[in-house]
Amino acid sequence: MVPFSCRCGTVKGTLADIGWGNHARCFCRSCRAADIHTGAVDPGDDGVTLYQTTPDKISFQSGQDQLKVFSFGPKNLLRWQASCCGALMFNTLRAPGIPFAALRTDRIADTSALGPIASRGFIPMQGGKHRHVGAGQMALGMLWRALVGRINGRWKQTPFFNTDTSAPVTDVQVLPKGERDRLIAQSAQ
Repeated sequence: MVPFSCRCGTVKGTLADIGWGNHARCFCRSCRAADIHTGAVDPGDDGVTLYQTTPDKISFQSGQDQLKVFSFGPKNLLRWQASCCGALMFNTLRAPGIPFAALRTDRIADTSALGPIASRGFIPMQGGKHRHVGAGQMALGMLWRALVGRINGRWKQTPFFNTDTSAPVTDVQVLPKGERDRLIAQSAQ
């Protein structure tokens, strides 16, 4: 079990079954804008580090009621943060049927248990293009974990959704169209 917490320590929990996931670094504009939106320092070209797993591997000891969620569009990833201190904590898909959760590793005091970063996504290149490293391993791992979760029913063990209704446990704030780009442009000034 690996403990995690928000910045102020109100939201606390554990991540179980290390090895049933993927340690990744993401350089996409959405992850960067999410940091800026929540008041964190702009990660710029450093990207953000995540541990991708399934929601049943995440449990809360306190502060789960402090989670709030936003998205950069009506079909985009859900980004969960602690309302107490604003710390960005998790990413999930929009419904529980495909079990996926990514824990921000800056919420973990000692990330050595996660092992090395195995994949990198959206690495910026010249001309505005990007590339991926280890994407095949990451995608196959996500598909395998989702399939296993569907077969054994663990997809229903999620702290993020009411599985009877498939609705998130709290209302989703959908940010206005263009907000992601506005946040990044504002940060560059």
